[in-house]
This record gives sequence, structure tokens and C-alpha cells, in this order.
Amino acid sequence: MRKLICAEPGTFVYTEEEIPTPGVGQSLLRVRKIGICGTDIHAFAGRQPFFSYPRVLGHEVAADYVKGDAPGFSEGDKVTVIPYFTEGKDIASRMGKPNCSTDMRVLGVHIDGAMAEYVVVPSHAIRKEEGLDYDDLVLVEPLAIGAHGIQRGGIIPGEFVLVIGAGPIGLGIIALATIAGAKVIALDVDEARLQHARELGASHVVSARDADVLAQLQKLTNGDMPTLLFDATGNTAAINNAFQYMAHGARYVLVGLQKEEIHFSHPEFHKREGTLMSSRNAVGTDFQYVMERLRDKSLKPEQFITRRVKFAEASALFSDPASPLTSGIKTVIEFE
Repeated sequence: MRKLICAEPGTFVYTEEEIPTPGVGQSLLRVRKIGICGTDIHAFAGRQPFFSYPRVLGHEVAADYVKGDAPGFSEGDKVTVIPYFTEGKDIASRMGKPNCSTDMRVLGVHIDGAMAEYVVVPSHAIRKEEGLDYDDLVLVEPLAIGAHGIQRGGIIPGEFVLVIGAGPIGLGIIALATIAGAKVIALDVDEARLQHARELGASHVVSARDADVLAQLQKLTNGDMPTLLFDATGNTAAINNAFQYMAHGARYVLVGLQKEEIHFSHPEFHKREGTLMSSRNAVGTDFQYVMERLRDKSLKPEQFITRRVKFAEASALFSDPASPLTSGIKTVIEFE
């Protein structure tokens, strides 16, 4: 079996091994496509805090079901995977929040992932939806991250929603917030990504490079300011700066992750009676919602997949400065 092992930061090892055998409560999948995530890029560069090497990367999965004990699944079914594994016994899981469990093991981060021809996963983590192809399925996990953020924020149709960061996750939030009936404002430093935000339904776009961002937001919202904000940058300065963009009574959802402390004025936050919350990973209902939107074509793969690479070329892609993985929106590895 061929797989890409990130042996240490900045290194991939291409190996041949036998196909694994699933045990009790497990299923074997043949991987067809795998999305490249910012987590993979950070891991390769040695910037992932939860990482140990060597590690097989990959958690955005489109695959064929081969065998195992997953009820309702047959050989050849096209599937995806909820890649956040937990025993389901801790306090978060008992509260219906397995996405932030204390014993979380993420595929391709804490344990070997799906950047391989075959992968064994817990049978309960597999999902399928009639009518979806591999391009749809490889996008379900990253789009579910956005769906979970929107669920956390409790989006209200017609309200002004500010999405800070128009990368893959931010663009998913923009598309889903538009579907939910919000008036979306996209904020980013990259003009190409702002244009992509427009195409996905953003009512307005604002360049974070402008000196008058606050004034622009005031004008766009008739002086009210956005009532729901999402950070999808994971940038400390962007996160801290956005507190000033909150309307009175607003909710601010942190989807992006960074390592530093958050700083804001308590009096300013208090007088707004602001709500600050985090959004981590996604749950099964988020996956189901995204698959339904892909099935009814409210979301389309061509809106997000901007680059494809064959498996044999993938390792070189990580280290080729002329072919940066961060360009475009979503890069997908395809297995021959």
C-alpha cells in the first residue's frame, strides 16, 4: 500500500505496505480523494502544536467502502468520514458535544490519517449520502466546520454577518450564511479571495488593508454594525481587532485558532452585552446538513476546488515554492 508519511517537519517518506485489516468496530476504506487542509501544511512545516512525527496526514476524505461492520454500508459505497474520534464517555460527549471531547483523536493529527490508498476508521464515523460523488464528499468536512460555526452563532435571516477571513473555511461560512438568508460582509486582505466571496453570495466585501474599515462597516450597516461575526483567520491581530466591529448585542464566534492570548476592552465588550464563543470541529448533524446542501446543489464543488494533484506528485507539492499549497481555495489529491 502506498502512503505519504510526514517523517519529520518538512519531510515525506513514500512507502509500500500491505493493506490493513479492520478489527471489531472498524471499517476499511479505499481512499479516492483527499483534501489538503491548513493543518496539513502547518504540520509539514513543523508548526502544528498537537503533532508528533512520523505521521500520515489527511482528514478530508472521499473514499469507497471496502469491508467492516458499519451497519447499512456495502462494498463500493461512496463515503466520507467524521475524523474526530472519541470514546464518547467524557463530559462533553455526554452533553452532545463530541466535537470538543477531552479524549479527542483527530485523523491525520493525533493518529495516522487518510493520505494513503487505504485507511481503517471507526465504523460509526463513516457517512454517505445518495447522489454525492467524490468531489462532493471530499468537501464535506471543511464545509461542516463552517456549518457548525453557523449553528453556534444562531444565525438570523436578514441580519448583517461579518466573516473575517475568506480562506477555505471562511468561504464556506460565507456560502452557508448566504443560504441561511443573512446579509454577508466579507473582510480579507486578499482581493482574489474577496472576489470569490462575492461569487459565493457575499453582499459586500471590505479590504482589511483599508484604513477606514470601521467606517465602512458603519456605513454598510446603517450605523448598527454587524450583529454576528465569525473569525476564520486564526490571526491574533485580526481576532483582537474585530471586537470593535461588534454591534450592541452581537455574537462573536471564533472558528480560527491561534496560540496567543485574546485581548479586548472589558468595558466596551460589557456595554454591548456581547457574546463570545468558540466553534471547534463539527458534529454529525453538521455533516448531514452539508451533504444535503451538496445534494440539492446549494453548494457546488467547483466553487471551492481550485487545484488537483495526483497522489504520486503530492509529496513534491508540499515543498515546491513555485507551487504553493496556499494558493487558490482548495487543493485535492486524487488517487489513480
